[in-house]
Amino acid sequence: MTNSETNLDGKILIAMPGMNDPRFERSVVYMCAHSADGAMGLIINKPADGLKFNDLLDQLDIKPSRPIGTVPVHMGGPVEHGRGFVLHSRDYSAQEATLDVTDQIGMTASLEILEDISNGDGPDFCLLALGYSGWGPGQLEQEIQANGWLIADAPDALVFASNSDNKWDAALDTLGIDPRMLSATGGRA
Repeated sequence: MTNSETNLDGKILIAMPGMNDPRFERSVVYMCAHSADGAMGLIINKPADGLKFNDLLDQLDIKPSRPIGTVPVHMGGPVEHGRGFVLHSRDYSAQEATLDVTDQIGMTASLEILEDISNGDGPDFCLLALGYSGWGPGQLEQEIQANGWLIADAPDALVFASNSDNKWDAALDTLGIDPRMLSATGGRA
């Protein structure tokens, strides 16, 4: 598979049981950008332990003007943990700061979106990811060929589901795969 054959923008990667990197074990990664230059995505099923959205707002000195609902905070990946990315429905856009991934989902990495969420002007659906998952040119394609990832469409209901514990199984279900039938080893026919 080459980048010219398959663009993964807006797809999900589902970690196979044989994933050799413990940071990605049972991960579901929403792909934000994929090109010949590399790939970038956000893990959408690994909540940041003990970290709440309101705590982050306090750290950034953002004062909500109203009570805020639950905004999930996830560990988006092993790169740049101190940087935040908001994956959200496309009813929100921050001009130059929003990457329109698909017609339904965008990604914004600015303080503006956090302020807008805290004031009730943010997107209808969102999740915050700290850090991201990144691959150099050809690296992701090699991992896919080595049986590290499955690729699937990314239903909005799955991406923004509140129960992160079930997202890996739900992602496999979109492909009609029973996780008990997966092998940690791959072969070549």
